Amino acid sequence: MAKIRRELEQVKRTRGLHRDRRQRAPWPVIALVGYTNAGKSTLFNRLTQSDVFAEDLLFATLDPTMREMKLPGFDKAILSDTVGFVSNLPTELIAAFRATLEEVNSADVILHVRDIAHPDTDAQKADVETVLASLGLEEGQGPPRLEVWNKLDLFDDADREAVLAEAARRDDAVAISAVTGDRVEELREEIARRLNEGSVVHQIKLPASEGSRLAWVHSRGDVLDSRMDGDNVRLAVRLSPENWIRFQSL
Repeated sequence: MAKIRRELEQVKRTRGLHRDRRQRAPWPVIALVGYTNAGKSTLFNRLTQSDVFAEDLLFATLDPTMREMKLPGFDKAILSDTVGFVSNLPTELIAAFRATLEEVNSADVILHVRDIAHPDTDAQKADVETVLASLGLEEGQGPPRLEVWNKLDLFDDADREAVLAEAARRDDAVAISAVTGDRVEELREEIARRLNEGSVVHQIKLPASEGSRLAWVHSRGDVLDSRMDGDNVRLAVRLSPENWIRFQSL
């Protein structure tokens, strides 16, 4: 417990630096959250072709790890893995634990990874939702949220089809297997759709000298037209509501 406490405190000290660096980045950020051992790190490795520590251990991932991932229609995106949630967390760890999750607030999409094969999957979901609510992220608030029903590979054919049918009836869930890669491409497509949800085409004029803002627009939006107008660049760009707000504050 003392070791975990020390590691959580170290993560707290580095969170601000990581958030500042991420906010300057021009790419969308997708945050993984979920109960411990739901398969977040395995999915992280699958989506980013990386090899972070993925093991069936409590707090296997303490310091959120960020890597590049590919999404349809996007030049680049950043995937952030976070510490696994648990129930009945010791009181002395609660504040430090929550501090490691603060970057979830500024993500573009939150993926709630669930072990859909676990007998207590609904209780685990409730525990995760409770922690998210404590961060000001009650259901329906904050970034768009998508449930990832992981571990399809643990079901027999009949139960697998039942899970897929239930996920298909919902607009907030995608069923996958992070271990085998089954339906992970469908997950990528759904993340991209969420990022583009509610997008509107904006007419923007920027000085050609503002290279960082131009790069931001090209990376976060779908640029439909671009032309020079003297010393300025005129753009027609499709942006999500969240990215339009971010652009105005640049």
